[in-house]
Amino acid sequence: MTLPFTNEIKVGIMGTAMTRDSVLASARLAEELGYDSVWRGDHLSFAIPIMDPLVQMTMVTAMSDKLTVGTAVYLLPLRHPGPVAKQVSTLDVLSEGKLIFGVGVGGEFESDFRVAGVPIKERGARLDEGIEVLRKLWTGEKITHKGRFFELEDVQMLPTPVQAGGPPIWCGGRSEAALHRAGALCDGYISYVVTPDMFADAMEQAARAHDASGRNLQEYGTAHLLFARVDDDYDTAFKTANDHLSERYAMDFSKATKRYAAIGRPEDVAAAIAKFVDAGVRHFVMDFVGPLEDRPQQIHRFAEDVRPLLASIL
Repeated sequence: MTLPFTNEIKVGIMGTAMTRDSVLASARLAEELGYDSVWRGDHLSFAIPIMDPLVQMTMVTAMSDKLTVGTAVYLLPLRHPGPVAKQVSTLDVLSEGKLIFGVGVGGEFESDFRVAGVPIKERGARLDEGIEVLRKLWTGEKITHKGRFFELEDVQMLPTPVQAGGPPIWCGGRSEAALHRAGALCDGYISYVVTPDMFADAMEQAARAHDASGRNLQEYGTAHLLFARVDDDYDTAFKTANDHLSERYAMDFSKATKRYAAIGRPEDVAAAIAKFVDAGVRHFVMDFVGPLEDRPQQIHRFAEDVRPLLASIL
């Protein structure tokens, strides 16, 4: 069996704004240029400044009644799932059901776990149990939960999310455990630093886990966070993208930039996207890498120069 993908292709942007005005300006620009969604990543302690994703997405929902908002991805193992369930449910209500809750284990930055006081080796098990607790609380019924990490006795959380059962939970990760989680526990998969072939293989693994779990989802979300840089030539795009990514991740990112990023002329970026569509991606989270002040130009250029080349797909 293959997972039930939708045929509709959507394109969103990864938000990297650092002020109130820039958060709102990038969301307005995304809406004006016809993007479908705005996303934000999550870290507590990172190599560069980063703000809380749920707070930012709340601002976006106040500005737009069209854009879907999402987390790519929220590090649920760093938090108790009870308060998170309340925050996410509230955001789903305020967005009128236009929320995708992307989650992941993290681990690339051990400092995240030091800030939260959570053992890094427990992150996978905490995510699995956290997902279970979220879904129980989102029913609106009185629930009891006794697990390895969390205990809740006869508690009820209201109001319930707008989306029945809560917003769709999409998970990230590349490990065998992550891909099993994607198929057995989650409503979708959001990839990161993978090739189209790797994505297709991930979907096969997730499908096997889905079938073995006995679930029967009517629709399965597939997304990819894609580093991108549109320029007049490959070399210029590569240098700008790689300088930014190397600073963001505090390491030499050149091999990863070459392998995973969609960079170069508009036709080069369009060709990279088309390969991911063939592999099963249906929702793109475009992370336009480069100086922050240059992002509006990149958002414009993708919409005006790349998207027309993908007309038959989009």
